[in-house]
Amino acid sequence: MKSAKNGRSVQISIILGVFFMYISSNPDQITIEEFFLPFGGKLLKKNRWVKLASIMPWEHIEQIYMAAFQSENGRPALSSRIAFGAIFIKENDHLTDEGTVEAIAENPYMQYFLGLTGFQTKPLFDASMMVHFRKRFPVEELAKINEYICTGKWPDQQRNVDRNDTQDEPQQGEEPEGSQEPPAVNKQKESSKSGKKGKKSKNAAPKKRTKKQKKNRGKLIMDATVAPADIKYPTDIDLLNKSREHLENAVSILWQDVPHKGHKLPYSRKAARKSYLSLAKSKKWTAAKCRAAIGIQLRCIQQAMKRLEELKARVPDYEKKFPTWLHRRLEVIPLVYGQQKEMYDNHTHKCENRIVSLEQPHVRPIQRGKRPNPTEFGQKLHLSVVDGFTFLEQTCWSNYNEGCDLPAVVEGYFRKFGCYPEAVLADRIYQTRANRAFCKEKGIRISGPALGRPKAGETDRKQKRQIYKDACDRNAVEGRNGNAKRRFGLDLIAAKLDETAKTEAALILIAMNAAHRLARWLLRFFINWRFFKFLMLLGENRVIFQ
Repeated sequence: MKSAKNGRSVQISIILGVFFMYISSNPDQITIEEFFLPFGGKLLKKNRWVKLASIMPWEHIEQIYMAAFQSENGRPALSSRIAFGAIFIKENDHLTDEGTVEAIAENPYMQYFLGLTGFQTKPLFDASMMVHFRKRFPVEELAKINEYICTGKWPDQQRNVDRNDTQDEPQQGEEPEGSQEPPAVNKQKESSKSGKKGKKSKNAAPKKRTKKQKKNRGKLIMDATVAPADIKYPTDIDLLNKSREHLENAVSILWQDVPHKGHKLPYSRKAARKSYLSLAKSKKWTAAKCRAAIGIQLRCIQQAMKRLEELKARVPDYEKKFPTWLHRRLEVIPLVYGQQKEMYDNHTHKCENRIVSLEQPHVRPIQRGKRPNPTEFGQKLHLSVVDGFTFLEQTCWSNYNEGCDLPAVVEGYFRKFGCYPEAVLADRIYQTRANRAFCKEKGIRISGPALGRPKAGETDRKQKRQIYKDACDRNAVEGRNGNAKRRFGLDLIAAKLDETAKTEAALILIAMNAAHRLARWLLRFFINWRFFKFLMLLGENRVIFQ
């Protein structure tokens, strides 16, 4: 089924035997002369959106986008170019969802970037569609798009960059199931049977000749940073107070459908609120005041949860009574109550997988120990920088040791560029004995002083100069992290869901690398133009001197 509409076609596509409705985009990029402008004129070739449209892998993006549809019901979806282009514009210009829709409706260059054939004054979609666009691009696929923009080659291997989805993967040092081989025969026993040591066994397999390995080149810089989530700074009393208020709202909703007997709640809501405000408004928070206020909130939450369970048993289809946001909060509140009750009973402020937000229960506190914020709340990103381009290696909501990922990152470098790096520049957390042994095996120099007692003399001075030079070169990753946070909004991720927050962080890296690629292209053009001008002047001077 096909029908022409705005240069696109509505068709029923099939992937793996699944039918779904999708509006396929035009694979061929139209020229700027073919783009229709109702007010006359034509687009400029030097515009950034015209240049960005030529470096995006639209065909691969469409394949990723098509895999997200697995139903033939509903209206056909918008094209992959519009979906990905919209969320890219949002992160590139650091706009809101509403601001992105307005900017697209006002800018013909952005509409050209989205693959339209002419300028349209009406909004292409509603701002609420931006959430669905982000859900249709997983972070693993965005990492492949980012690698294409950095290297110009599409990666064939699927790489899992989400560390929260590695439960089924084998741990370090373990082999996956089905790959275990029978135990090998001891070589010493075989040599003893052959008669003399050092002689090869007759049954020994001949060694295969391997191709000559390419010479190591390039530098690999690694570091980790945190993309903070848009949440209020968490405190135990604020978290418990919100939980109590949500439970009271749920009880009030179900209380309307049951005969009224007695009080709605076994405690006074005003007294519980007053207890919270007495601590929240106080200038000095003492340990005794905090513990007393937390104890009151815990008892109120326990009673409210008990009353809510009684009402659920009396109201049929009670889930339909709650709005979606309240239903999600009610699922998280028992976990928050259990953690807070455990810390209250044990007189501690630490617990495993601590929840710090009811709106975003996946966010975890990450201890960084840096000023001015030693504790950050968001996702931890493990990044690598090669020749000014930033690659996303891992993303996780917990504070994991990124030093264990060095072998995987180095092997990823070999997969991208066909050789191992000449040097690995990283901080002390990467400079373990295992990582040093791995780098020595591959012929890679790792930054930092050697383990053990430092040597005196000329060798020590050379080592200090090399360490200082590596530290200067490693500052490139700090500059890239700062650019992503100040310019592209990595310092505050506004997405609320787990998958959309990771998608937004990956899109920020894509936008930053695309801007870096354009800057390098402009620099190359400027250098070539200056060199051409120099040759012209040189030719004129020769004519004058003759």
